Amino acid sequence: MTSLRIRLLLGAAVIAMAGSAQAQTATAQTAPPAPAGKPAAKDAATVEGVEIKAAPGEVRTSIDSTSYSLANDLQAKTGTLADALRNIPSVDVDPQGNVSLRGDSNVTILVDGRPSGMLSGDGRAQAILSLPADQYARVEVMTNPSAAYSPEGSGGVINLITKPTAPKQGQSFTGSLRANIGQDERWNVGASANWQKDKLTLSGDLGLRHDVGEQSASRVRERLDPLTGAVISTTRQTQTVEGPSDVVYGRFTADYRLTDKLTVTGELRGNLIDNTGDSQEAYETADAAGLVTSRYSRDSDAGFSGDNLGATLRTVQRFDGAGHDWTNEVRYDRNKGHVFQAARTDYDVPALPDLYERIDNRFLLNVLGFTSAYVRPMPDDGKLKAGYELDYRDIGFNTGTSRGAAKNALIPDPLVTNEIDVNQAVHALYVTYERPFGKLSAQVGLRAEYADIQLNLVTTGAEADQSYSRLYPTLHLGYQISDAQQIKASYSRRIQRPQPFQLNPFVSYQDPLNLRSGNPDLEPQETDAFEVMWQLRAGQTFYQATAYLRDTDKAFTDVATDIGGGVLLTRPENLGSRRDYGVELVASGPITKTLKYNASVNLYQQEIDAAGLPGGEDRSGTVYSGRASLSWQPTPEDFLQLSGFYQGESLTAQGKREAGGMLNLGYRRKLTEKLAFQLTARDLLDDFGDTTTARTASFTDRNERTFGGRAVFIGLTWTFGAVPKRERDPTFDFSAPPTGG
Repeated sequence: MTSLRIRLLLGAAVIAMAGSAQAQTATAQTAPPAPAGKPAAKDAATVEGVEIKAAPGEVRTSIDSTSYSLANDLQAKTGTLADALRNIPSVDVDPQGNVSLRGDSNVTILVDGRPSGMLSGDGRAQAILSLPADQYARVEVMTNPSAAYSPEGSGGVINLITKPTAPKQGQSFTGSLRANIGQDERWNVGASANWQKDKLTLSGDLGLRHDVGEQSASRVRERLDPLTGAVISTTRQTQTVEGPSDVVYGRFTADYRLTDKLTVTGELRGNLIDNTGDSQEAYETADAAGLVTSRYSRDSDAGFSGDNLGATLRTVQRFDGAGHDWTNEVRYDRNKGHVFQAARTDYDVPALPDLYERIDNRFLLNVLGFTSAYVRPMPDDGKLKAGYELDYRDIGFNTGTSRGAAKNALIPDPLVTNEIDVNQAVHALYVTYERPFGKLSAQVGLRAEYADIQLNLVTTGAEADQSYSRLYPTLHLGYQISDAQQIKASYSRRIQRPQPFQLNPFVSYQDPLNLRSGNPDLEPQETDAFEVMWQLRAGQTFYQATAYLRDTDKAFTDVATDIGGGVLLTRPENLGSRRDYGVELVASGPITKTLKYNASVNLYQQEIDAAGLPGGEDRSGTVYSGRASLSWQPTPEDFLQLSGFYQGESLTAQGKREAGGMLNLGYRRKLTEKLAFQLTARDLLDDFGDTTTARTASFTDRNERTFGGRAVFIGLTWTFGAVPKRERDPTFDFSAPPTGG
């Protein structure tokens, strides 16, 4: 099955790339791109129920970003945010919801250019696996962002751009209703509406999603004699988990234009996540002679519940002349999460009384942000951006595990019961200046930040702090070779600060064989990123080739240590260094009049310096990944899409993560001018998962997991009113059609 999956995935990518030669011929008579300095023409021909997007709308580029439309991604209509991100070039999402950019998992995720409480911190992966994707219109990728964006996230920035929320001028009311149902009681529904009259615009979104989570795992761990390498004992662990997942999300926005030049915006938003499941586990340990020394089973009810509530107040003051404005904004988000498990362990060998356990881990994150951003046109078509940003975070962790011989007689285990509070404040001043010099355009930027992080280890009464100042320069260059071609080069320095849970020194309980803790001595990692990019846009065909180098000092990595009895304690450490250099190719366009492709391939060399870590060693290897989709529209009413991705093997300090991928299928049918039918199938091969291995002088560990399983949805979408067009805040570009792009 694995070899068949690989052939299908790579075959789709080859077919897609092969279509490029035909695409050049098929688009020879299409309209040329907008001249430099001119806005691009309207790039979409919309048929209610089925949207046909020309390439300039699907891929938009600026001097420091590339954004991709989700309009024609059928998986985004019924799937989660993870399903949508897996179809975006440069982006990978593993089965547990961890996001990476070109192999770097330290990624900042923004929503409409702003930080998101739900998409940062300890609960982000769960949110990515749960939140519906149909609330977003585009995904903007910035692997080398300008100084106007926070340097947090050494891998770069992903900016999720929400769907339009403002009707045209004059009193109007628009919106849509959507509903999908799948097998195993899966379903999701959503509604959006927009109302505008005179100076007031109201808009809102509401959605509910019910899914079923499935996971199975098989793990083999060997304890070794460090001197001879002989196997001392072998432990086998199996696990199956299944349970429902419920998500509710909502957003309400009000815009009021006080004057022709002053606008006030208020937004309320929230997400609720509730996942539960039944888990069955089995453990067996045998000695070197094969004699079973321990055998037991563990059944439990477990889950995660979390919510994010937030509010934003924003004022935009426009001055004379286009592009001259001053924005001030205050944001508040509260993100709360609770991981719980009630388990019973039944011992077979040796025969012992049952053991009851209760895991109760909670976190509370409060985020307060303030931004003051000024944008001013300068002589010779230049543009100046300057601003101040404050990001203040107050995070509390309360971790508890209790055990006993009966459910009502549990005693807290002091080893894995603790409390910690973290306060983090980051102050930033930034300035960027951009202007053209004939065919050459340049943007220079500098950001100065002061970070103050304080830890209060409530359980022990100890305190610790980290304070430092840093400068982060950025440089972006662009050269317009012709109306269709351009070349870009960029440099940025970025940082990844340890997340609060990574600094928590206390131990948390995962299962009988696995413990985890943070590292209060974990230092920030810093990355110098270099890129050279070539782009060609010929009508509906788009090509992009990027050569890149990312040199990271003190990169984060997880290190596992055998603390006795086959139990591993995993905690983050700083690598000596990490270097990634490679090439990424992106291509999209028509193969025939009715068949289009979209494909990307990323190939890079990974080098890590881990010799100073327990069980680690200096290692290097080649990593490759790719994604492709084929979209076929045989009639104006029908739209069929096959998509897939493949993520190659990558290295860790003590082992590797093996390759894997997924195939998806979608179909959309226009029924009337306002009503459309859709069908989507996720994970056609029904084997999406991952495998990780580790080997040190004292143990080996291999963990194979499969997630989710095949899921099929059918649904309807009904739209009413005119198609809305959103007005974006002037201080963020949101991937507007760029000069020369």
